[in-house]
Amino acid sequence: MEKKYVAVNKRTGLLEAKEFDYELQNREQPQLFRGVFDYEHVPKIVFNDRLVPMHTPKSIFITDTTFRDGQQSTAPLTVEQIKTLYTLMSKLGGKKGLIRQTEFFLYSDKDKEAVRVCRELGLEFPEITSWIRADERDFKLVKDMDIKETGILVSCSDYHIYKKMKLDRKQAMDKYLGIVKTALSSGIIPRCHFEDITRADFYGFVVPLAHELMNLSKESGLPIKIRACDTLGYGVSFPGSALPRSVQGIIYGLNAYAEVPSSQLEWHGHNDFYKAVNNATTAWLYGCGGVNCSLLGIGERTGNCPTEAMCIEYAQLKGTRDGMDLTQITAIADYFEHEIGYVLPPMTPFVGRSFNATRAGIHADGMLKDPEIYNIFDTEKLLGKKPVVSINNASGAAGIAYWINAYYDLSGDDVVTKTDDIVVKVKKLVDEQYACGRNTVMGDDELDSLVRIADKRLHKLLTIGERR
Repeated sequence: MEKKYVAVNKRTGLLEAKEFDYELQNREQPQLFRGVFDYEHVPKIVFNDRLVPMHTPKSIFITDTTFRDGQQSTAPLTVEQIKTLYTLMSKLGGKKGLIRQTEFFLYSDKDKEAVRVCRELGLEFPEITSWIRADERDFKLVKDMDIKETGILVSCSDYHIYKKMKLDRKQAMDKYLGIVKTALSSGIIPRCHFEDITRADFYGFVVPLAHELMNLSKESGLPIKIRACDTLGYGVSFPGSALPRSVQGIIYGLNAYAEVPSSQLEWHGHNDFYKAVNNATTAWLYGCGGVNCSLLGIGERTGNCPTEAMCIEYAQLKGTRDGMDLTQITAIADYFEHEIGYVLPPMTPFVGRSFNATRAGIHADGMLKDPEIYNIFDTEKLLGKKPVVSINNASGAAGIAYWINAYYDLSGDDVVTKTDDIVVKVKKLVDEQYACGRNTVMGDDELDSLVRIADKRLHKLLTIGERR
């Protein structure tokens, strides 16, 4: 039965006609959207030219899944490694807790020990939460660990309901609502992970389920949360794009039709189509309070949205770091590489060893005159990483001059220019190597040796911090 009434939109202050006729549409056969996802071809991006308003919540935040989804894709982290990363994450998010929560498995003794050790640190943020299957038996784990909030897997596409779970929509909804009621009766805040939402029947299942959850939230007085999970990275943010792939359409619909408050809504997106960061930002812009990420973007297949990327996005959107210590991004990357043995592609934004490195001679010349010309921002101040020049056959004298100044930490009158004798000599030695067929970038140790070959006396002065 269609219900209509008029109410004030709290965000716009305008009267709106509300229509709630989105009831569960049970089906004998699954809706697989074969016009979009036919499996044998690249998925299609479909448009319907419907635009929704952009309403960014006053409070936006980050939640983290490094120790849950992230850890599923790497060598298992030790308890000590989890403790260290949790501490670094807390410093990164700052005292305001912009990284608000992080989630843990509770199944093994090691999982439980990691929760205990992190709790003993006494840090306010990120809050420790858990993740369980939609199984009543798993609630004993949550209760035994005295955790206030837990994620619950709530698969919402027919791919999962019919093909994996072998249920129909009504059976799935009844199962999910039963599990949520069990959580509420135990005083546990349920966070419902709407798995595979970008292949789900939005009006036939997603909105009806979300609406029922919000009714339970009002009855219980506990803030049931919904995490919109773009499990395979299908989400798109183009204006006028159609459901089920439209990120803004999903967020707007959950806000407007299911009446999910922004503070109880999260976006969790994977990077299969290179859209994880953009989709997460779009979710924020269109009414989602939280975006769920992992450190360095680790996670299933192509990974999650990187936590550090959304810290930078937050600073861009808000015009302030709001207490975040962005230098911890570099500390986290260093810890992953040197202590955990995780290999980071060197060009990875913000964390790769070459993300602020230049090789082209014309760029190096600009950097020599003023780093602001080719560096994205003051990476030394904000991230603790000086801009660098990697030397190859295209770096030219300017690149070598910049490298010498940076490597030997020269300043003031000690700074060399591209016409200095030492630069000319080193460039000649570099050119000789590439003329003989070299095709790799030169390392710092190699260049240091070339400076010593070019001028032993000067090299000695440079290495002890003096100048000619």
